[in-house]
Amino acid sequence: MTTQRALIILHAGFEEMEAVAPFDLLARADVEVSLVSMTEEHLVRGRNNLVFQANHSFEQACAHELYDAVILPGGPGVNALRQHPELCEFLHRHHAAGKILACICAAPLLLLDAGLLPDCYTAHPSTLDELPHPEQSTCVWDGTLLTSQGAGTATEFGLALVQALTDQATRAEIEQAICWSSK
Repeated sequence: MTTQRALIILHAGFEEMEAVAPFDLLARADVEVSLVSMTEEHLVRGRNNLVFQANHSFEQACAHELYDAVILPGGPGVNALRQHPELCEFLHRHHAAGKILACICAAPLLLLDAGLLPDCYTAHPSTLDELPHPEQSTCVWDGTLLTSQGAGTATEFGLALVQALTDQATRAEIEQAICWSSK
């Protein structure tokens, strides 16, 4: 069986929980997860001043690679990525290949910028000026596009990715191991 590969794109000011929860849950599911910095600097400071060490820069990791899932955490740092041409091209390449694009919090704005915003999505309420009429669900799938509302939905977001990249049984096993209750 081929190991599934996921990529989490870190940017200055990212919402830490939105990166940590998917990383942790996917790692528990034996998905190979890489952290990528949008700059040449491998240390990336989140919105709450936690510093994460990326494995690679975006330029190094994303030039020709395809991943089974690309995960974009939100947070105030999303604004600096708006209209980023290489990121838009990267998202288009993955979408065209049928790969999962997963955006949480304000990160669905990046799907909007890339022309990939699905008909059904959710996002953080702070995006309502640009993303009107989001679904009021914690996580919304539209084809291979997954969107989620914010830090409080990061675990559900990560579990949805686990199920998509592995199976329901693996998700259930992890839910039990972390004492997850969606009630």
